[in-house]
Amino acid sequence: MKRHPKVFNRRVLSLGAAFTFTIFASINTTYAQTSFGQEVAIPNNTNVVSVSAPLTPSAALTIESGAVSLGDGAAADASEMALVSLEARQVQLAKTPSGAQQVADQLIGTTYHWSSAQVSCLNALWAGESHWNYKAHNYYSGATGIAQAMPADKMDVVATDWRTNPVTQIKWGIRYIYIRYGTPCKALAREHWAGNY
Repeated sequence: MKRHPKVFNRRVLSLGAAFTFTIFASINTTYAQTSFGQEVAIPNNTNVVSVSAPLTPSAALTIESGAVSLGDGAAADASEMALVSLEARQVQLAKTPSGAQQVADQLIGTTYHWSSAQVSCLNALWAGESHWNYKAHNYYSGATGIAQAMPADKMDVVATDWRTNPVTQIKWGIRYIYIRYGTPCKALAREHWAGNY
């Protein structure tokens, strides 16, 4: 079977683009698990890598003002790709009880600034509710997830992926505690007094 030279050249160029991007991604593994077409910010907002596709036969690698261009087409912002990768790693981490506690600590530290005593109360509260298991489900009450939301679809206010994303569950749970009780220790006191929070 004879291949059309133009089709073959496009495949070679596409593979070349993927290889070049892989080389740049290997410099910092933050970029390794991302896809094209997403734009977010890297924490230090310093580098932007633009990867263009599809490539033309005359495409060349150029570096201009911190951007790497492989030809004409849509660009993928490296800072956005890094954030997507960071979020994916955070979700994976939160699928274990100790990882979920680490993610909650990070969210509390960056958004709510609660004391270590409040973090201890949250740990005790959710250890009693779900053992920090994002798959926890109370078949009697319908309470679901790490924070035991009831009904579970309340978590839609944060994101609709709450069934599979423990970070969504944690964000919702912390937000719920903040709005309803102000602090995890007050929520824990309610749990001790009433058997729920």
